[in-house]
Amino acid sequence: MERQVVSCAKACRYCYGRMRLTAEDLKELNLMKYYRLIRKWACKTHELKDADLELLIYLDCKKRFTRNDFIEGEYTYSWDKDRWERLRRDGWIEVWRHRNRTSIKYSIFQTSFKCKHLVSRIYRIMLGEEDLPTSERSVFFKNKTYTDKVYNKAIDDMIKDPER
Repeated sequence: MERQVVSCAKACRYCYGRMRLTAEDLKELNLMKYYRLIRKWACKTHELKDADLELLIYLDCKKRFTRNDFIEGEYTYSWDKDRWERLRRDGWIEVWRHRNRTSIKYSIFQTSFKCKHLVSRIYRIMLGEEDLPTSERSVFFKNKTYTDKVYNKAIDDMIKDPER
């Protein structure tokens, strides 16, 4: 399989060649094979909603953002009036630069270390570099509901999968 090298624009300060991934490359990685299971684990472990987690992944890719960027990113998710305050209160979003009402008209935000760590961990699990936790402290391994038992079985199957 041949990969194309894409050069960056002349306006870049430091230009490095990039490898361009194709759809077949992503398919061969089996990147999305266990995405639903990993997402459900992350949401249940960290007490997030699915839309919250996906929005945090989107915001983490943006690095720094304004409240308007958050609102634009939120359009495709289910309506949740308290999402912004909840994510800030729970420590997923933090202020990078406060507004000062004279020269800086609005605050700039970034995802917190906790969020960056979670997103990185999700990527590592998707790539097979790390396994989902199977210890007694794991939320799924308390086996309180039928759903927990189903997820335990799915996690075991994921860990045993040689093609992961």
